[in-house]
Amino acid sequence: MTKKLRVALLFGGNSSEHDVSKRSAHNIYDAMDKDKYDVSLFMFTKDGILLSNEYSQRIFDGEAEADVVKEAYDNMDLDRPLAPIMALNEMEGIDFFYPVIHGNLGEDGTVQGLFKLLNKPYIGSNIAASAMSFDKDLTKKILNEAGIRNTPYVLLTPENKDEYSWEQIEEKLGNLVFIKPAKQGSSVGIHRVTNAEEYSAALEDAFKYDFKVLAEKGLDRPQEVEISILGNEQPIASKLGAVRVPDSDAFYDYENKFVDASGVVFDLPVKLPDYLTEEITDMALKAYKALDMKGLSRIDFLVDSNNVPYLSEPNTLPGFTNISLYPQMWEVSGISYPDLIDRLIKLGLDEYERNSKIKYDFRELGTERVGKKNYN
Repeated sequence: MTKKLRVALLFGGNSSEHDVSKRSAHNIYDAMDKDKYDVSLFMFTKDGILLSNEYSQRIFDGEAEADVVKEAYDNMDLDRPLAPIMALNEMEGIDFFYPVIHGNLGEDGTVQGLFKLLNKPYIGSNIAASAMSFDKDLTKKILNEAGIRNTPYVLLTPENKDEYSWEQIEEKLGNLVFIKPAKQGSSVGIHRVTNAEEYSAALEDAFKYDFKVLAEKGLDRPQEVEISILGNEQPIASKLGAVRVPDSDAFYDYENKFVDASGVVFDLPVKLPDYLTEEITDMALKAYKALDMKGLSRIDFLVDSNNVPYLSEPNTLPGFTNISLYPQMWEVSGISYPDLIDRLIKLGLDEYERNSKIKYDFRELGTERVGKKNYN
């Protein structure tokens, strides 16, 4: 009998997508072939504390999270420097890490650094690719360098924000602008702005979530198109999906992404002109490689009224909720949920094996010898 792969499924986190992560984890756990994988559960609390498998399992099974977390904290010495990761002591036998942590901790390179220190394989992109793809400013800089179309923007910081009045922003970007924290996901802190009053209020809110904020040129009622990417050095792309929000909603926000999607229409696959489908697919694969992403990504596009596509943002650990399009786009492309999980794990193992071949030179320096220094 083939030995089962011992997988740690990590979920939760200290981002606004904490509960989204819990939903994703349930779907991924249910889709995992238990004849192949021995799955343990570990949840990061909203404070960023990693809970043991026992406490995580209880929350996963439906116990009130606040009660279980309080019990766990009461039995922990939270003053210890390593308290946030003490549950790692239970992971000695883990073969593979499967993070399902959206936003902070999961998509910004944090847990990837932890996995690297533990010298264990995991799904998804590495530290650098995760961090670059999570930071909208860095992403745009790389996309621009690679010649991949995206919307113009102005980077605002606490140091320079007073230099940009609404009139100056309007002159640069037009009279429809979106204000976005650089390192947040799922529409948190994002505002549609059309005048000075809205601009001021949007900045005040956005700077609560990050020290870098983008003022990004808006497209009026664009079509939102998404594509799923799968692979390492030779990635493949799914068919395209589209999201249509109710006319009463200004854009695809947190509420209609995760809370109430009853008014949202998902076109799977979406029917677009062949040339547009090809252009979006080519742009997505090019961006995936430019950002050095691995394993998986959902890449979002905005298509204007002239059928010109703009790359909106990549998501290195996209959602796997019942609403999430990443797995659904693969379903309509011929890859089932369980098969998708198998492929993602295989890609993580392959990337770990590839990186294990990198050599390091530890040269003995011997006695230090310093040349003559002339101080004038």
